[in-house]
Amino acid sequence: MQIDARVQRRQPEELDEIQRADYNPEYRIDLERVRFSPYFSRLSAVTQVISQAGASALIHNRLTHSLKVTAVSRAIAVTVDNALVGATPALTSPGGCDAVVVQAAASAHDLGHPPFGHLGENVLNKIARDTLGLADGFEGNAQTYRILAALDVCDGASEGLNLTAAVRTAVSKYPWTPSLDGVAEVFDGASALPRGIKRVDGRLVARKYSAYFLEHDDLAEARTSAPGLAPWEQSLECSVMDIADDIAYSVHDVDDFYRAGILSQVAVAREFRGWSENSASLRLMAEPGLEVAEFRPGAALEELRRRIHRDDPWIADDDAFADAVAVVSEDLVEGLLSTVFDGSIAAERVLSTFTSRWIAHFERSIVPAPADTPRTGAITLDTRAWHEVKVLKFVHKHFILNRPDIAMYQRGLSQVLVSLVSAFSDWLVDDHDAKRVPRRLLEMVDLATRGYSRLAHERPDLLEDTGAASIRRLGRGRGVIDYVASLSDGQAIAVAEALNGRTDRLWDIGQSL
Repeated sequence: MQIDARVQRRQPEELDEIQRADYNPEYRIDLERVRFSPYFSRLSAVTQVISQAGASALIHNRLTHSLKVTAVSRAIAVTVDNALVGATPALTSPGGCDAVVVQAAASAHDLGHPPFGHLGENVLNKIARDTLGLADGFEGNAQTYRILAALDVCDGASEGLNLTAAVRTAVSKYPWTPSLDGVAEVFDGASALPRGIKRVDGRLVARKYSAYFLEHDDLAEARTSAPGLAPWEQSLECSVMDIADDIAYSVHDVDDFYRAGILSQVAVAREFRGWSENSASLRLMAEPGLEVAEFRPGAALEELRRRIHRDDPWIADDDAFADAVAVVSEDLVEGLLSTVFDGSIAAERVLSTFTSRWIAHFERSIVPAPADTPRTGAITLDTRAWHEVKVLKFVHKHFILNRPDIAMYQRGLSQVLVSLVSAFSDWLVDDHDAKRVPRRLLEMVDLATRGYSRLAHERPDLLEDTGAASIRRLGRGRGVIDYVASLSDGQAIAVAEALNGRTDRLWDIGQSL
């Protein structure tokens, strides 16, 4: 175990006597820095899937999600670390599995989510690429890493939280930048690609990534603490965090939709019953025919089954899929959803029992992953549980995210982000009023500009143009994106209204700029 390399920070620090006395202090310092960060507190006002304003205060936000991912991560990490005592080859990993490292990574994993959840992520990515000319766009995981490495502050470091190499590595679910350095060469022509990478017109493209070009070298340096990792491989601690994220997401989204009363038992039962009764005929339908039959009961589940075979043949199993459909139908559709949530103690008890049972089941289902696939980390769920997670996640994606009312609301929110980026970009180049731009925005633009200037000298291959004008333009673009992404849902709406001259919260807004 390369302890010295794993606790290495980018900037030297001296620990006080109290910190030195703590057990394993370096990782605990990292955990506290994340949890005391204003970026962490901000997550309480950032949408998970459903806005709290549109439902209730009991709906999950990014903070409650992160706390639950942390709890599940720790439970898995302890189990995995105990398994390492016996040292099965599939569970060995450079650095082992430190439960505090896992907790720090889990607490930090969603810091980069912008206002309005995944909708905001998609909108900002399009703006960053198409309007601002940022080749590495916007990506929530990369924004998380940028916060940890550059945007956040702590005592004793000039930039970022100065976290240990182990924690920075554990946060990196997709450990590459959009340039895919060291990864593209390995998978050129390969059929199975790591999650987050797809092939477009014969070329590999990073759909997800854990660092922008500005943090390229920081991520590479962190991963030298685990020299046994291939360029696309997660550390074991990262794999634990990643799978805990999937588990929490699959279960508490059902919790939310049930509480909000927008998960129709009739519609879900119709789809599940349709697939169970007609799976044989649905399987015989060609792809075009299945698309035509989109609204036929069971067709959406059949499309999920085919997508699993297409994307994850390493674990796809029709019997396991059928079993997953059956057990979710029995426990969720015919069980939990058969009674309306009325806020009573009895209803809370039923929901709590449902959630606890599924979480415990998934925590017990962790197994070493096969060594011959890039589609998963060092650990995974067993075949049955893996398919169950897919089916549970299907419920919210199919029956909630496709609702016309939610789609209408999201289209409105996307315009909020478009107007914010446009207004701040124009303000920065307004010769008559640029001096009154919020100071934090100016600082973020300056930080990004200095970063691109450094890249122009040290890694010019990552930039299309290293001229001074291009550096200033990139710095402004990234700074605006950093600033808008750091707002909460409510702040984004209020600031957009203020910039359009429509607000009755002027002084409240001023405190957040």
